[in-house]
Amino acid sequence: MKADRRKIVSVIGNKSIEKDGIRYQLAYELGKALVDNGYRVQSGGLKGVMSAVLEGAKASKNYREGDTIALVPSFDTETANEYADIVIPTGLDMMRNAMVANAYAVIGVGGGAGTLCEYAFAWSMKRLIIAFENSGGWSEKLAGTRLDDTNRYPNIPEDRVYAVKTADEAVKILNENIDRYTTRHTSI
Repeated sequence: MKADRRKIVSVIGNKSIEKDGIRYQLAYELGKALVDNGYRVQSGGLKGVMSAVLEGAKASKNYREGDTIALVPSFDTETANEYADIVIPTGLDMMRNAMVANAYAVIGVGGGAGTLCEYAFAWSMKRLIIAFENSGGWSEKLAGTRLDDTNRYPNIPEDRVYAVKTADEAVKILNENIDRYTTRHTSI
């Protein structure tokens, strides 16, 4: 018998944000909404969006120990933000972005070059991808687009980076589509 496994959703975005800015607000609300809806939240584990989303996850009424996961780039677990329950010290530096992108789904808030890398990995690994179109950075640029001409899911003609403006919209798309994006990457 399989244990009750809650699906892990990775949230990607800027490593430096303003506490009272839109990116913080979106990430915090998203983290809370994800745990409210039965998901676990994973991030790169450092500051910025990574911290805000895990902080929001811990504010959920449904929060349980183990709901927040940090995949830090070094071997130093102390680099993880204070909201991470589980800290995985990858030692892979920026190459850990592939691990961050290999969740059941990936949701982006803003983001620079590292976030763009995570989007590319998520697309190549056939993950469900959602982006906040009102958060600037690569998320805003990629929201509503396809990263390339690859026909990742012939049975999902609308396959793309789904564009959202709120945490509720993100969770709605996630709930409607997460079980459609089931193919796992096996090789290039």
